[in-house]
Parts: sequence; structure tokens; C-alpha cells
Amino acid sequence: MKAKILAGSLIAILCVAMIPLVSWAGELDDFVNNLSVEARADSSGFRYRLRSEFDVPGGTVDMVISNVNDLADAYMILRLGEVTGVSINTVLDTYKSNKKRGWGVIAKKLGIKPGSPEFHALKAGHGSASSSSSSGGKGNGNGKGKGHK
Repeated sequence: MKAKILAGSLIAILCVAMIPLVSWAGELDDFVNNLSVEARADSSGFRYRLRSEFDVPGGTVDMVISNVNDLADAYMILRLGEVTGVSINTVLDTYKSNKKRGWGVIAKKLGIKPGSPEFHALKAGHGSASSSSSSGGKGNGNGKGKGHK
């Protein structure tokens, strides 16, 4: 009887401990879904914006886009590279091996902790409609992106 109570308590503790991680991953996936809607509304404008916002050549943007499922995924690849300081190729490799697990897992694999300044910088974006509406003004913008290295 004590073993059943102990096992039930342990399961309850584990479930409660996982809530922040699930919430964090869902929050990031919601951000990407909103960004995807924005990208589909003007795909050519979104491609141009990726080049200018991340200051990368068109060939790099085209290479990233050709390796992802959605334009919003291309944004996330470039943004994760910027925030973490990791090469685009490394971010792409991490994306390819973890894309079914979601952006929260990918960000964590690249060293971004839930609730960290880097996490909030990732969602803060470069002023897209989705980034400003999803971030809720959280974060202080002190990620490892441009101007923070």
C-alpha cells in the first residue's frame, strides 16, 4: 500500500515538474505558428526580410529555405544561429534531427534554457508582427545576438 502511495506521489511530482518545460515548448511553437501565418501572407516579402534582418546573403537564405518545411522554420534557424552564436549549418543539423520534437527541444539542444534571456530574445525577434504580439514584452533583449557577443 505504501509503495502505491509513494509511486503515485512520485508520478504527481514528475508531472508538476514537467509543466514549465511543456509550457515553454508550447509557447515557442505558438510563436512559430503565428510567424508561419505571417510568412504565408507575403512569402516573397518574408524572404527579403530574412536577408535584411539577419544580414545574410540571398544564397544563404535560399539554402536554409530549401532545407526546412516552412518559411517560419527558416526564420527560426537564422534566429537561433544569431541568439546562440552557433553556425547556421549546426542549427540546421539540429533542426533536421529534432524537428518532429518541436522548437523547444531544438532550442534546448542548442543551449537555450527555458525562461532565459536567450529564450526571450529568441521570441523577441526583429520586430515582426508575430514577435511583438507573442512576446508580451517579456525579456530584456540581452541575448547573444548581434551587438551582444
